[in-house]
Amino acid sequence: MSKKRNIKILMIIISTLFVLLMLVFPLASVLVNSFSKGLEFYFNSLKTEYFFSALGLTCIVTFITVIVNSFFGIIASYLLTRYSFAGKHILATLIDIPFSISPVIAGLAFIMMFGRLGWATPIIDTINSITGWNIKIVFAIPGVVLATIFVTFPFVSREIIPVLNAVGTDEEEAAAIMGASGFTIFRKITFPHIKWALAYGVVLCSARAIGEFGAVNALSKTRGMTFTLPLEIDALYLSGSSDSIVAAYAVSSILVLVSVILLVIRNILEYRSDRIKISVEERAEIKED
Repeated sequence: MSKKRNIKILMIIISTLFVLLMLVFPLASVLVNSFSKGLEFYFNSLKTEYFFSALGLTCIVTFITVIVNSFFGIIASYLLTRYSFAGKHILATLIDIPFSISPVIAGLAFIMMFGRLGWATPIIDTINSITGWNIKIVFAIPGVVLATIFVTFPFVSREIIPVLNAVGTDEEEAAAIMGASGFTIFRKITFPHIKWALAYGVVLCSARAIGEFGAVNALSKTRGMTFTLPLEIDALYLSGSSDSIVAAYAVSSILVLVSVILLVIRNILEYRSDRIKISVEERAEIKED
């Protein structure tokens, strides 16, 4: 028992030190450095035109990304758990592609698709000439949105799919036999089961969208127009001056604060989601008995 206790204490010490060195201390250094020139400099760093532009674009991109990924995430989850069709496993694999591909490669793929030599460029040029519009994808806000949607697409569906698999189809089939419409079944039976998983996926998607750098950097060009907060931080830091570096830390502190808030929300939703999963498993055991 004494040996097991010593191993337990050693593992706790190693884990704690690792978390402190790799997570807590670096984030704490960001906060400390952000206030190194005083409160006035800190707040002045958050009043620049570039900051507000990056903050606004980050919020817009995150909002659009969450809406799109939530909509298609629900559809993809329902499709993969409620229907059998040829290529089902291929579709499930394709959804996970953003997990295995570097965001920079994703950005370059959109450049090859929508750039000057891309195959989609003649189509866009034709639409612009017919309508008189000036649609731009690469080095414009639509490209930033597409890149962010790409890298965050799996987060919502991968939270909903396990819940739908655990719930099963018994309640939905019973409601269908009783004459309920498809939308009524989804609204009154399916959605209550997945609402916490959906909320959890939305939080993960939001956190990833807010902090995305690689794919957005490949498709963004103009500071003050297509720069999100991570790109603005990078631009400030690479400026090299003492003031710009401290300003980069100040802007970074905003992302740290947002991350902490999302972490708290995520833990709350995870707790609620776990409780739902436990109740579903208990009901499944009762049905089997």
